[in-house]
Amino acid sequence: MAIDLERCVGCQACATACKIANNLPKDITYNTVYTRSSADQDDFGTAVVHGATANDNAFGEFPNCVLEFLPVQCQHCGNPPCLGVCPTGATKKRDDGIVYVDNSLCIGCRACVMACPYDHVRSMNGGAPEYYLDVVVGEADAPTHEAGTVEKCTFCHNLIDRGEVPACMQLCMGRARFWGDLDDPESEVSKAIEGRNYYKLRESAGTSPNVFYLTK
Repeated sequence: MAIDLERCVGCQACATACKIANNLPKDITYNTVYTRSSADQDDFGTAVVHGATANDNAFGEFPNCVLEFLPVQCQHCGNPPCLGVCPTGATKKRDDGIVYVDNSLCIGCRACVMACPYDHVRSMNGGAPEYYLDVVVGEADAPTHEAGTVEKCTFCHNLIDRGEVPACMQLCMGRARFWGDLDDPESEVSKAIEGRNYYKLRESAGTSPNVFYLTK
């Protein structure tokens, strides 16, 4: 996936679409849009992931203020550290590179959470899942949610498998997200990246993340 930070307006539509499509319980989030709190870079040389004190707070001194957003979800790493530490094999990686958690095998040990260098991209179902609505919403084949298991973004592999795109792309008002096969130069994501400057989050950690953040 490529995310064009020049187009992202921080509207939270991607996070909302993800929440609904996957029928996510309360306190479970796969996709978060952070407001950048400074122009500084963290110790991995990438954009600061932690947000400002509230959404939509600009940083800097007036009149030279800047408002920037950073959508973050699982990076579906080429070398995922969560994979090797899982004691039950619940964390899996598909042939197409999508990393997911099989909650029928997950024992909630949180080893994957501790191994992941990307803060808050995994959520723990501590108790029985609770929902905001009394009815089930989202896709008929949305992932199930079990107490005592870890969850994360799946790149909506249920939608991918039937030729659609991840839910976060479908409502993006700025058309800031691009999806496809990086090995295909004619794919939407390959064309979006071509000729653009980009960075990957904490790439020097050796994870080989597969989310590209496009800049100017």
